[in-house]
Amino acid sequence: MPQAEPATYFLGDACLCWTLGDAIDRLTSLRVLYVYRQLKKNGRLARLGVHDLVPSYTALAAHAHPLCDWEAVRAVVDGCIAGLPEDEARLRERSVRHLLPVSYHGEDLERVAELAGLTTEEVITRHAAPEYLVAMIGFRPHFPYLIGLDPRLVTPRLDSPRLAVPAGAVAIGGEQTGVYPAESAGGWNILGMTAPELLPAIEPGDTVVFKRLAG
Repeated sequence: MPQAEPATYFLGDACLCWTLGDAIDRLTSLRVLYVYRQLKKNGRLARLGVHDLVPSYTALAAHAHPLCDWEAVRAVVDGCIAGLPEDEARLRERSVRHLLPVSYHGEDLERVAELAGLTTEEVITRHAAPEYLVAMIGFRPHFPYLIGLDPRLVTPRLDSPRLAVPAGAVAIGGEQTGVYPAESAGGWNILGMTAPELLPAIEPGDTVVFKRLAG
């Protein structure tokens, strides 16, 4: 089935975006990541003045000098999008698999279990089971947003965000899971802790597996 034409729009005068979907889902992320990774290999964008490509769940942003040839940039990205494979298997590329050890003793573990109607042991088992896709990096440097959370673990954010979530906190916010790379404010549900120094190596399109630590 042919894909709809992507919507394009500027964010200010130095960033052009392409939207490939309107919801958080695995196929849309794979499409965005496929375009992102193909363009990262393409030296033409850098020669046109593009200095950064940033994927999100549904869109790709190209950051460049405001006076660059935006029509030429658009042509390169549009050409890559036009060549998108239609099936998930062909969208997949070889990626780095990261294993993050987790001590599942987070302060919101019981809250997640109660809201899900599960035991804490079941929450841990379900959270550690998937191989997650790294859809994007944000809201801070090295914060991986991961796709693949078990639907039973979808949990609303806290009503009152914490002022200081510790570095390495593994947490759930809605249908998302991720890891805080540094101490910051945040309203996600903390399940446990991992080593934050492992996060800088993680890139969009990689995969993450959580391994439960004993004890």
